[in-house]
Amino acid sequence: MEKIYYIRYRKQGKLIEEKVGGQYRDNMTAAKASSIRGLRMEGKDASNEEKRAAVRAARQAEESRYSLNRLWSLFEEAKSGNRTLKDDRIRFNLHIAPSLGTKSIPELTVHDMDKLRAGLEKSGKSPQTVKHVLTLVKRLLNFALRKGYVESIPGTLHITMPTVDNKVTENITPEQAQKLLQALDEEADQVQASIVRLALFTGMRRGALLNLQWNDLDFERGFITLRGDVAKKGKTETIPMNDQARAVLNALPRTASSYVFPGRYDDRPRGNITPMLKRVREKAGLPDTFRPLHGLRHSFASWLASSGQVSMYELQKLLTHSSPQMTQRYAHLHDDALKKASGVAGALFSAVQTTEKVQTDQHDLESSAGAVPLVKTRRKKQSQKV
Repeated sequence: MEKIYYIRYRKQGKLIEEKVGGQYRDNMTAAKASSIRGLRMEGKDASNEEKRAAVRAARQAEESRYSLNRLWSLFEEAKSGNRTLKDDRIRFNLHIAPSLGTKSIPELTVHDMDKLRAGLEKSGKSPQTVKHVLTLVKRLLNFALRKGYVESIPGTLHITMPTVDNKVTENITPEQAQKLLQALDEEADQVQASIVRLALFTGMRRGALLNLQWNDLDFERGFITLRGDVAKKGKTETIPMNDQARAVLNALPRTASSYVFPGRYDDRPRGNITPMLKRVREKAGLPDTFRPLHGLRHSFASWLASSGQVSMYELQKLLTHSSPQMTQRYAHLHDDALKKASGVAGALFSAVQTTEKVQTDQHDLESSAGAVPLVKTRRKKQSQKV
């Protein structure tokens, strides 16, 4: 038989009787029970009911507390159809969760944000990557506020974004493009090589290329449809199918898949093409910093702008930019082409003016030559009269 010890005392005029432990299970003795009774009478130790209430309150507080880890789970569920969710998940798990995952929004400080940013920069992350991570934090904060998971965001929680030069363009020369096409011709997987060819001839984005379906191609009218469900802006648009793109598409084999560039399974598009891109880049002798699909889009735009035969509005539509400001990075190339065209016009006008001047001078010379004898004749006649 085990003795069970109870204590009885008054607190704030209320008689309280509590169990304090068992003889063997809790190693309880009469002396220990008496000591506990004294502490609780003096208010130095909480009663069993007060301890249970504190546990319930802590549990409720934890349930109502939204840490960044919990907010991310809710955000991930709400944004399950978002195309960028995969990239956001990688950013959160790698950069945000280790240092801030257990903190709630009221607990976040400017120091936390500065420490996160400094750690990313110290690890060699580019300004664009740092900006993506900090932007994700802001999106989580706004999501929590919009859904009512927090009443407010601390006004002192300022997030300083890095300066990103997003006007830098990757471009290759026509000579480099010829070497790239030669490397593509020598590539073993010609279906993958055609993805790069199509990027060069149309300026399409990577996502649009890989998700292209046969139903998106109108060979009769000569247009390519960029579906909104896979487009960067989420808006369906069309671009012209030029002769080079038509030839590339016609040369591709048709399979049971609806995708022009199918993956391992017919219901999925081709995924990882990075190894092929690295091979052709090295074989063509292009810089390691050149991103083939992204860079070819810039090259496509730069060549058109430099030609002077395409307006900035037309270039915006071909690149499917949402605003003219996005196309302005190529404006200086277009302006240079216009200056060259203006220079040609100026040279033509100069040539015309020079021709007219020569003709005028020759006419004046001929007129002057015919007038001299007349004057001499008149002078001679006058001298005879005198």
